[in-house]
Amino acid sequence: MTIRSLRWFAGLALLLGLPWAGILLADLPVARYLEFPPHTLYITHAPFSWPVFVGLAVVEAGAILLAVRAARRGRGSRPAGTRHAFPWWGWLSLGWIAFWWWIAWTRLPGFAFIQGHTFTPLWLGYIVAVNALTFARSGRCLMTHDPRHLLRLFPWSAGFWWFFEYLNRFVQNWMYEGVSAWSPLEYFVLATLSFSTVLPAVSSTEECLRAFGVAHRADDRPVGMPGTAVRASWLVVSVASLAFLAVAPDLLFPFLWLAPLGLLVLLHPKEHIHTVFPSVGALLRFSVAALVCGFFWELWNLHSLAKWVYHVPFVQRFHLFEMPMLGYFGYLPFGWECAWLATMARRS
Repeated sequence: MTIRSLRWFAGLALLLGLPWAGILLADLPVARYLEFPPHTLYITHAPFSWPVFVGLAVVEAGAILLAVRAARRGRGSRPAGTRHAFPWWGWLSLGWIAFWWWIAWTRLPGFAFIQGHTFTPLWLGYIVAVNALTFARSGRCLMTHDPRHLLRLFPWSAGFWWFFEYLNRFVQNWMYEGVSAWSPLEYFVLATLSFSTVLPAVSSTEECLRAFGVAHRADDRPVGMPGTAVRASWLVVSVASLAFLAVAPDLLFPFLWLAPLGLLVLLHPKEHIHTVFPSVGALLRFSVAALVCGFFWELWNLHSLAKWVYHVPFVQRFHLFEMPMLGYFGYLPFGWECAWLATMARRS
């Protein structure tokens, strides 16, 4: 077994196994975490808290300001755009999106059989539309110039999001409605199809942002790794937060997004970090891309028949669609994880 394979195995074992360590140590009921599909809300989340809300808002605002500053640093002018007609298949995708959006938000009896299954067709339309916009801007896109990579992202994406569904079992920050009639097999198949669109959507959006020159000044800045002490501390925090995720879900729920990234990065050779995260600009674009996709995920979810609802402790107020406003910050580190996995998929 190669060193690279050992790192993959060790990282996967920690990510999957650590949450169970806390359950066994705290003697929590194991059966509740094995329910499939998961329908039971067994965690009573903490109510809204102004001190926590304000504190998180300040931290998030500071992080966003740092990201904006990083995007503006460096030299170089915005890449010159080239003019191309918006392709016919792009217009077709916009009509496709409009149709499925209408189906998702209406309850016409004649379409009842598909009203609970609009997520996947909506996002397939989004992926095509964003690729069309990229093509119109630069004359190339994943669909036309790297279709094999785009197709490869679909199965990677399905496994990727199932992992976050797995972690969510220990904190229950979101639950699904309108799926109670689905059998376990139906739930698995339909959910897998939906989850498979996540990474292609984020990656296509990142390419579109790059075509429009977003964060282009940071493209010549390599991603650096922190020193040994910081890396060790981050590793300890990541391991501990995952291990006690089910024991203290209201306190540790942000680490559902942060701890996997910490383990994935810290278990990668420091000298090869540039092969995972090509540049600061790419990281910034993936974060923005995840946020853009997050906006449409939450928008189209709002009035859908099969949908998710949130149960986020301390900040469950001031919603944009179903999501509490501060919850959108989670899409930023999620974008980094998308960047990591998209790079791994390309190298596979």
